[in-house]
Order: sequence, then C-alpha cells, then structure tokens
Amino acid sequence: MFNPSRDEVRQFFTETWRKQRQGEILTPLEAIAADWITEHPEYHAELTDTEAAQAQDYSPERGQTNPFLHLSMHLAITEQLSIDQPPGIRAAHERLAARLGSTHDAQHAIMECLGETIWEAQRTGMPPDTDAYLQRIERRATRD
Repeated sequence: MFNPSRDEVRQFFTETWRKQRQGEILTPLEAIAADWITEHPEYHAELTDTEAAQAQDYSPERGQTNPFLHLSMHLAITEQLSIDQPPGIRAAHERLAARLGSTHDAQHAIMECLGETIWEAQRTGMPPDTDAYLQRIERRATRD
C-alpha cells in the first residue's frame, strides 16, 4: 500500500506545481494533481515555497485549511471515480454534480463525506465503512 510521509506528500505537490509552472513533462498522477492545483489558486503561493510548505503546521483550530490534505483528498476521490470504487460512486458523483452545477463542487461535497467516513473509522477503530460512505454521498446527491 502506498503510504507516503507528510514530507513526501508535500514534496510531491510542490514539485508538481513547480513542474507545471515550468512547462515540464508531468507523470499521469502529477497531471491530475496539477489540474486540481490549478483549480485552487488560493494554494498557489503556499505550493511555490517548498521550504515553507514543509515547515508549515496547519491547525483547524486557527481556521487553517491544509492544502496538502485537501489536494490529496481530491486525488483519492478522482481515483475512486475512475474505477467506480466503491461501486456506485461514479453515478452518485454525476447526480451530485448535476444538482450542484459543478464537478468541483461535487468533489467538495464528496470530500466532506469521505472526511466523515474516515473520522468514524478512526473513532471506532474499524475499517472505513464504504456502504455508509456511499450512502452519505447519495443523500447529498438527492437532497433538495
């Protein structure tokens, strides 16, 4: 299983952003990451300074969003959608995107569901419940 360290994740995103800005060739995973970085201009300055990115500690208590966690969740959801895992997530995403008017907004809604699912798994000490995860997404997709 792929389990990079915090520093490796941050290096991946800062190096991907550097390569994108320099017009260098990207790997397929870097290309996906670069697309998501492009969608988040609020992270561009942080991703430009590799040293600062490695040193920064993000605290939700101080109202800070961790751009590396956020972008990593975009990558995870993109992978889930590409292989329709859990089964049905792709169709639920399409319904959610139609309801919200944007695939990006749909990913953010799914991200909240993924965060809840991971939190629940950590709280209970059990593996993530993919059925509950998909049900959360389905509820979002059908909510008025």
